Amino acid sequence: MMSIKENFLHIWDLIDPVYYHFSRLEYIENKRGERTIMRVRLTKYKGRDLRLKDGTEIHKNDLLIKIHLHNVKLLKQIHAYDNELRRALVTYKSVQDSMPSIVNYIQLMGYTNKIKGLIGITTLHKGCQKLGFEVYPIRNKYYKWFKQIALLPIYFLSCKKFNKEVPVPMYLLMSKDTLYKNYNE
Repeated sequence: MMSIKENFLHIWDLIDPVYYHFSRLEYIENKRGERTIMRVRLTKYKGRDLRLKDGTEIHKNDLLIKIHLHNVKLLKQIHAYDNELRRALVTYKSVQDSMPSIVNYIQLMGYTNKIKGLIGITTLHKGCQKLGFEVYPIRNKYYKWFKQIALLPIYFLSCKKFNKEVPVPMYLLMSKDTLYKNYNE
């Protein structure tokens, strides 16, 4: 018999193609033509000016690649593991393995000279610095609250125990130079 989580995951899997259609996201494929854990789209930055550690300055209306984890795919991958550390390692490795494919996508689409870097919003920000991301708080309390509520289903489907505080979403940013330095094969 399917658990409640498995039922929700199955329903989400059915709804995801509709979300994908309307979100303007594109799948990222690896060199073997397999879809990675990432989906992306071009976006204009709308936040406050930022200076990343490598000196890259991000200003309003700069072009960035917005990254989205393909959450249903990820949740299916980690569903079998009871150990939270193992789940985190599988997630980390899936993101790490996707990064060179993002470089290839940027080059293929001709965005190399147009974008400043990557941006994403996630509650999975622990360990992101090892991948080359910089973590920044969401300053607008209403947007942070909105994103926290929007990400609650992912949180509840991904964790085995609910005795933790609900995680706070954060911005993840990576400059194009850092991306190319770390992941250009």
